[in-house]
Amino acid sequence: MTDFFNENLTSLHDKLINKEISAVDLTKAALKKAKNSQSEINAYITLNEENALKHAAELDAKGIDFQNILSGIPFAIKDNLVTKGLRTTAASHILDNFVPVYDAAVIEKLTSLGAITIGKTNMDEFAMGGSTETSYFGKTANAWDHTKVPGGSSGGSASAVASGIVPVALGSDTGGSIRQPAAFNGIVGLKPTYGRVSRWGLIAFGSSLDQIGPFTRTVKDNARVLSAIAGKDQRDTTSEDQAVPDFTKGIEAGVKGLRIGVPKEYFAAGIDEGVKKVIKQVIAKFESLGAEVDEVSLPHSKYGIAAYYILASSEASSNLQRFDGIRYGFSARKEGETLEDLYVQTRSEGFGAEVKRRIMLGTFALSAGFYDAYFKKGAQVRTLIIQDFAKVFKDHDVILGPTTTSTAFDLGSENDDPVKMYMNDLLTIPVNLAGLPGMSLNAGFSDGLPVGLQIIGKPFDESTIYQTAYAFEQASQLFTKHPEVNF
Repeated sequence: MTDFFNENLTSLHDKLINKEISAVDLTKAALKKAKNSQSEINAYITLNEENALKHAAELDAKGIDFQNILSGIPFAIKDNLVTKGLRTTAASHILDNFVPVYDAAVIEKLTSLGAITIGKTNMDEFAMGGSTETSYFGKTANAWDHTKVPGGSSGGSASAVASGIVPVALGSDTGGSIRQPAAFNGIVGLKPTYGRVSRWGLIAFGSSLDQIGPFTRTVKDNARVLSAIAGKDQRDTTSEDQAVPDFTKGIEAGVKGLRIGVPKEYFAAGIDEGVKKVIKQVIAKFESLGAEVDEVSLPHSKYGIAAYYILASSEASSNLQRFDGIRYGFSARKEGETLEDLYVQTRSEGFGAEVKRRIMLGTFALSAGFYDAYFKKGAQVRTLIIQDFAKVFKDHDVILGPTTTSTAFDLGSENDDPVKMYMNDLLTIPVNLAGLPGMSLNAGFSDGLPVGLQIIGKPFDESTIYQTAYAFEQASQLFTKHPEVNF
């Protein structure tokens, strides 16, 4: 059976072309690992076994496209991306019987290239959470330590890739939901620039913040997947008409002369000492590779958490109005009840506690008399954060720092303290508010758990992020390390 820890997209493609393996072999391997790992990590909500094997057999009969590196490659999908004929739940009871009639734009693209959908991965309900513990379908575990959280909200996708179940998975990132789980699981996760990838078919949480991006074990694989899913889509008016380069081009150019800014706020109180130590070693490595590193300031980042939870919750309260027991999924309909009874009962029973908390917060912030005091001020803070980044990027190519304030924490340890849980996104949220691209990759280990290195780039300059990350990845060889698994 194929060991995805010892492969990358190039090696798998070569073996498919040379007929050393088949698409059916890869699909069976991914499905077997997914099923065998469920009792330990619970990475999946729904598997796509029958259709995946059928698609793989059709590809083998047709012949692998030698010009297309994703042809015959199994991948996993976060369960807030709609998939035609395949249950899509957003990890919520209110959608637990919802089967979409169309594919999200990113799924259309990957499927047309011959990638094979293995299944839908677990997540925090409606992407609201940082630990993948608010799912209606149970908790997911960290790939390195099954007593720890995998991060969230894309915890199932991250744990599946880090555990060697699939080589590629998709996630979404509204306040850090790709980068934080990538950090906790020691893999590569990229949030593209807002507008780089179509959100058509992504179940909306915060529409001005959401972006879809890839999880992989290596930087170059990540670049290949972004090239495949990026681009203008007429169905998403927020997608930008920007050229989509081959993001692997120039990736090996190195970092000599690259100007790196390190925000002093990213090493302030509240950041774990073990995390600081590892990231400082990374900074020294970049200097030894020829990069020019100096301290910068993002003074309004400290207001990011407060602004984010007002803006994102306000957008969520509007986006989630559509789930009312009439059009989608679960309905608490009972004989003789009024329409209002149906709405109230369906939403009371269908949504979990964290989703209800954010709907109430957002509805309050948008209420008459409170808009200026909360939403408007949140939007003003967002502008200040955008200006902070723009100022630094006038004379720096990338910004570098830790992805998270700590390594993965214990399952269940923060469920009763939502504010403490929200603070885990302190270092990732400003990137979403500014609409910038950001990546997390493994920087090293603290007490046996991965530490995430965050690299932030200029708008639509993912290429420089990949170039920077690749230089560190090749110098450190940390991508060769992986958790011990028995499935």
